[in-house]
Amino acid sequence: MLEKFFKLKDNNTTVRTEIIAGFTTFMTMAYILAVNPSILGETGMNPNAVMIATALASFVGTILMALLANYPFALAPGMGLNAYFAYSVVIGMGYSWQIALFAVFVEGIIFIVLSLTNVREAIFNAIPATLKAAVSVGIGLFIAFIGLQDAKLIVSNPSTLVTYQTFKGETFPSIGVGAILALIGILITAILLAKNIKGGILIGILATWILGIICELIGIYVPNPDAGMYSTIPSGIVSLDFSSFKETFGAVFTGTDFGSIKIWDFIVIMFSFLFVDLFDTLGTLIGVSSKADMLDENGKLPRIRPALLSDAIATCVGAIFGTSTTTTYVESASGVTAGGRTGLTSVVTGVLFLLSVIFSPLFLSIPSFAIAPALVIVGFYMMGSVARIDFTDMTDAIPAFLCIIAMPLAYSISEGIAIGVISWTLVNLITGKAKEKKISILMYILTLLFIAKYIFL
Repeated sequence: MLEKFFKLKDNNTTVRTEIIAGFTTFMTMAYILAVNPSILGETGMNPNAVMIATALASFVGTILMALLANYPFALAPGMGLNAYFAYSVVIGMGYSWQIALFAVFVEGIIFIVLSLTNVREAIFNAIPATLKAAVSVGIGLFIAFIGLQDAKLIVSNPSTLVTYQTFKGETFPSIGVGAILALIGILITAILLAKNIKGGILIGILATWILGIICELIGIYVPNPDAGMYSTIPSGIVSLDFSSFKETFGAVFTGTDFGSIKIWDFIVIMFSFLFVDLFDTLGTLIGVSSKADMLDENGKLPRIRPALLSDAIATCVGAIFGTSTTTTYVESASGVTAGGRTGLTSVVTGVLFLLSVIFSPLFLSIPSFAIAPALVIVGFYMMGSVARIDFTDMTDAIPAFLCIIAMPLAYSISEGIAIGVISWTLVNLITGKAKEKKISILMYILTLLFIAKYIFL
């Protein structure tokens, strides 16, 4: 049955290899079960409900990828997209998390329509490669910055806006120790990844957490809830109480105050989700499939439409469950490296995400300083896209730089995208390179929309 459905022999793989690959993929991306509730919890959402929503959305998306496209790609709420959801839309713009979920849901609907046509690929081709790379790099810096803040390694300063942790004073037993443990966690994770240890990010989180528990038990680390430093000791391991899930499930419809939505803001928010998800998904599909030698002789991915459709449906389902945009994960490459070649790998990963729901107390007790190393390292991974930017071409490099630097400094992914699009279009238009760079009608439209935003909002 498995052979017939997933065509294992045709893909030169076995059931055993696919199962191992599925476990490997889960191990490398299971950190999202701890990180996502931590980030979305900043908006006032119930972390336990977010954890359940994260696991279920990951399960649905990954199973869809397996059944519709038969690819070994896994899906989960995207890093960067969850940061934009929490820190830009809710905390920055002041919208409720229910409205943010509604924007994610609408984005998913649009993606479903685009995925049923060739429009999604056309949009991808319209945006210059430079800005695609710049968005990834900017989000990476933003995520790493958030991680350093969550670990209290970077703190506010009245003179310089931000500065480093001083590691002294009366807050040292909580904030100071937590910051030191985060530094140790970054070092541990870096060593694991340098040694090509499978699941290095997850192991880094667990190692830092265990060190935190030890420090708390012997009195070195003292929890201080007022400072955002909580106990590291789990209140339990398994829970069959899913009552919190009702706080987010369906809230995208029942809890949204549609009258408070400003149409221009909503368009920018939705487009930002759309933009980042679009390039994150397509980039991941192409990158991972290239690694697995799945591209055809023309460099195209067969069955890309059902793969994109799986991603789009998962985004809508995830919003209904109560989580930010669900997207294809680059960590799928770990499973491919382990030999995964079919949807059976994804089935294994998806089932593991489903099982993780009952272990919610364990995941939710992971402290922010243990999660911080994962954010920093994920930021590092996303920084790798900077190599795709041509710094010898000023009409490409300067807009890319502005896009990158605006995200962490303005504390907003959407501002970085807007500045990048506007500057790239205008610089190339004014310097007479419009024909050479083949600026599309879509880019002109986006530029005008972003300019109108700054003028009228």
